[in-house]
Amino acid sequence: MDRYSFDVRLFHPLLHAGLSRRSKTAVTRLLRINWPTVGAIVERVVADGLDPGRLDGLVDIGADEISWKKHHHYLTVVVDHATGDVIWTGEGKDTAALDAFFAELGPRRAARLRAISLDMGKAYPKSVAKEGHAPQATVCWDPFHVVAMGTKAMDVVRRGHWNQLRASADPAVARRFKGARWALLRNPEDLSDRQADALAAIRRSGGATWRAYKGKEALRAIFAGDLPEPEAAGLLARWCAWAQRSRLPSFVKLGRTIRQHRQGILAAIRLGLSNGRVEGRNAAIRLITRRAYGFHTAKAAAALVMLSLGPITLLLPHEK
Repeated sequence: MDRYSFDVRLFHPLLHAGLSRRSKTAVTRLLRINWPTVGAIVERVVADGLDPGRLDGLVDIGADEISWKKHHHYLTVVVDHATGDVIWTGEGKDTAALDAFFAELGPRRAARLRAISLDMGKAYPKSVAKEGHAPQATVCWDPFHVVAMGTKAMDVVRRGHWNQLRASADPAVARRFKGARWALLRNPEDLSDRQADALAAIRRSGGATWRAYKGKEALRAIFAGDLPEPEAAGLLARWCAWAQRSRLPSFVKLGRTIRQHRQGILAAIRLGLSNGRVEGRNAAIRLITRRAYGFHTAKAAAALVMLSLGPITLLLPHEK
């Protein structure tokens, strides 16, 4: 056995434990190797130890993108809804990125997919619909992203009102309103006493900001109540009708978007799928990539994600 192969076997468990919990500097100091060597070993570990059957028997999956580096460097992450495992990562967030996943999955296994949860971007659905991929699978638009779009629409109204206050009112009033931002963005049950007081003041003043807040909360309530599909469909239709009449441009636009994606949203409710698992993994991935900022290639970053979150078993040499 050559020296490099011996070292790789020795460092497998140390790397797994170290990279899951420690920073780049701590790992390199502990193992006395430089960071490019860590990256090379991680790639080899994943290639050797990743469960080869992780893509077998998939039924429901979720796909999302995650930024792993500044200046628009992304990974596509695919998660198995049944296990919560990250089963695949690849460079980019476009159609070609998910095409690479389906190329590895193969037409036979892809034909068994029942549903795929996605956000409302245009790239991934194009890949899903291709022949030999999973055109038979139901695309479920993630309710988490629907609620997030409602929050974003409300924040557009808030910023517009704040800009008006800065231009025409006492600067102190504008500063106080800016300070109430989190009172509007956070869920009511999570507000501090100070934020609850700020929200009460906004309610008393009324106007577009309060109407936007009520619209955001009404949309969130549809997905927070674990409602049966027919009831959720009725509430969603009523919400879209309100949005169309709201005279709030950001909500009018959101109402049109929800109508266009209605079937996929209701499918997510019917099947009980959301990208919550993917989002949870994304939070862990962000932590991992912050610790591993020294990786300069998407391949190395993807390997580190699979090492920490994928179905991989690492054994000490004496355990084999």
